[in-house]
Amino acid sequence: MLFQMNFILTMCRFLVGSLAPLTLLGAVAGYLYPPLFLVFKASFLWFFAATMFALGVVLKADELKETARHPGRIGLGVLTQFTVMPMLGFAAAMLSPLPPEVALGFIIVGCAPGAMASNVIVYLAGGAVAFSIAMTTVATFLSPVLTPALVKLLGGVLLEIPFWPMMQTILLTVVLPLAAGMLLGRRLGRHLVLARSIAPAVAAVSIIVICSYAVAANQERIATVGGWVIVMVVLVNGLGYLAGWWLGRCYGFDAGHRLTLAIEIGMQNAGLGVVLALRHFAPETALPGALFAFWCVLTAAGASAWLRRRDVVPAPV
Repeated sequence: MLFQMNFILTMCRFLVGSLAPLTLLGAVAGYLYPPLFLVFKASFLWFFAATMFALGVVLKADELKETARHPGRIGLGVLTQFTVMPMLGFAAAMLSPLPPEVALGFIIVGCAPGAMASNVIVYLAGGAVAFSIAMTTVATFLSPVLTPALVKLLGGVLLEIPFWPMMQTILLTVVLPLAAGMLLGRRLGRHLVLARSIAPAVAAVSIIVICSYAVAANQERIATVGGWVIVMVVLVNGLGYLAGWWLGRCYGFDAGHRLTLAIEIGMQNAGLGVVLALRHFAPETALPGALFAFWCVLTAAGASAWLRRRDVVPAPV
């Protein structure tokens, strides 16, 4: 039994630590042989709900108290999250010669707040973990209103945006599973430590499946618009990091909180963006989110290390 438990925990750590290469591997497999992931067409919403349920399980009451202790800092972070990235996504959509359906995908990704992957990266980078989790939690609970509202405001210039159906999707796949995970976490008792070790791996597998399915569903379109999509994904991601770091300096944040804000801004909840795109728009709308999910995880560790070297002030936790 002990050997089996150690094996499970080792596999969980491997899945979380290898999220970027596994997402790339899944995307390549989805492109080369789409039927491998097209079987998830009817269940991708459940996979994303699993990521939010996992986030609810790992949330700690002490970390959530950070929101009450520093409401101004959290408010600035969330405000930045819901302004900088939506505008960068809108700029990418307007400035690139992409079809409206694909361009809209950048707006959707820009309007989706950060998620568990950013919390993990902040932890590995030595940033302000409590600040990261508090931002993620507040932004997640605001997302049912703010995300569809921003998509409708910015994306309405491209296509008709179904505000209420998008809001319903976020409530069912984000808020409800998150609340259920938080409730379960309080009742697990001595099993909570094990659950918190497994939960990030559940989220990692779900993101890999969702993004691989999005690539599989867009196999034929990648050859025609893939180049421009990749260029814009790189630009939006990089500018998000830089904007978060620079604005954190303007806010007077210390190095650890600037690093955390940079990661939270640059890393969006691309999984949510993919789910919303697949659920409410044409399959090609999910392409930017699928590529962004892989790219932002790949670059976050390197970008955070570079940004942290710009200031030697120790990062808080």
